[in-house]
Amino acid sequence: MHQFSANDIPHDWRALLGDFFETPQWHQLQHRLQTELGLYSESICPPPEYFFKALQLTPLDSVRVIILGQDPYHSPGLAQGLAFSIPANIPANSRAFPSSLRNISKALMLEGFGRLPNGDLQDWSRQGVLLLNTALSVKLGEAASHTKLGWQSLIDRLITALAIAKPNLIWMLWGGHAQSKLPLIEAGTNPLILQSSHPSGLGVYRTHQPFLQPGSIASCGHFTKANQWLEKLGQPSIQWVNKTGGLSLANPQADLLSGFTD
Repeated sequence: MHQFSANDIPHDWRALLGDFFETPQWHQLQHRLQTELGLYSESICPPPEYFFKALQLTPLDSVRVIILGQDPYHSPGLAQGLAFSIPANIPANSRAFPSSLRNISKALMLEGFGRLPNGDLQDWSRQGVLLLNTALSVKLGEAASHTKLGWQSLIDRLITALAIAKPNLIWMLWGGHAQSKLPLIEAGTNPLILQSSHPSGLGVYRTHQPFLQPGSIASCGHFTKANQWLEKLGQPSIQWVNKTGGLSLANPQADLLSGFTD
């Protein structure tokens, strides 16, 4: 059985968290999670070696954009330790493909980047996009089942420390849960904070800041705004769609909804 410990977290992120590992909150999380792993090791998503995959793929020094999710996918075979991301072998036209990713792909099409070739967002992570869930584990088939284990204290400490340590970060806050972290983020220096509804399901349209406009006629523009901000800072843009796997934009509106039904 996996022995959950601070050593699971990369050294640079452990250093950022400082004395958190000496607090009662950390010891409580460690005890509760180890108990869960002992009782339900085959039913926890993602596998424990992937709990901190977002931090492993995106070193602290490379972080430029943060996209906050809630908890991992609780359906079989989807969670891989990165917010919103799923394995590349899940067909885009299958029922298993999450609606949030369908709508993210629609937004990218509308902004002129092309369609995601699949749901695996690891390439974003390697470009400095931290795909961070606010709970890093879940029980199979039970959404939000681990949100009260103590993950919040760890992730809140990480968000606060990251915001303070690095100026000019871009924060994409999709939905009320991500936006609840706004007070932590505003402690930072000169962040670009982009807010909208969550991209999943019909809720994508239903706020005064929709992720997609009704009818998918326009997006919130977050991917474009992020790249404009990075260019202003003299940094390389994020390649949101891998050009070797992307789709021609000769007629993006005609292609937009093909294969994408919520």
